[in-house]
Amino acid sequence: MGPVQVLVVGFDQPTFSGEVLAEFARLREAGIVRLLDLLVVERAEDGSFNTLAAPTELGTASGDLAAALLGDAAGTADATTQAAGEDAADWQWSLSDAVPPGSVAAVALIEHLWAPPLLSAIQRAGGTPLEESWLAADDIDVLEQLVAAHKA
Repeated sequence: MGPVQVLVVGFDQPTFSGEVLAEFARLREAGIVRLLDLLVVERAEDGSFNTLAAPTELGTASGDLAAALLGDAAGTADATTQAAGEDAADWQWSLSDAVPPGSVAAVALIEHLWAPPLLSAIQRAGGTPLEESWLAADDIDVLEQLVAAHKA
């Protein structure tokens, strides 16, 4: 399995039209990424979480994998994690940190199909990936300004 990303996307007023799932299907057909699972949660104003039904178009991706891997919405480990001897506090992040009260979030497990050949080449060169991050929108704006200034 290639590297797997946990992507949490927040929605103030979700309008699930199927467009995002269609894009995941296109990316899968192109061999770029594969949507492994999708967990949809709603966080109430009091901070509590409720799991919402996954879109029927997902087939077997029902949120169960994400919930089992990441723990329940409150950020605690499930029985599978506890049976494996893992301490959830040592490796888990919390949805409470990512999802603001009064919103809905989709938690996607995305396998990056393009990455294994690159990672293999890095390993053959004696390298080891040390950090993986995505730039936030504000940081991308700064980067675009730097690139434009560099070209000038």
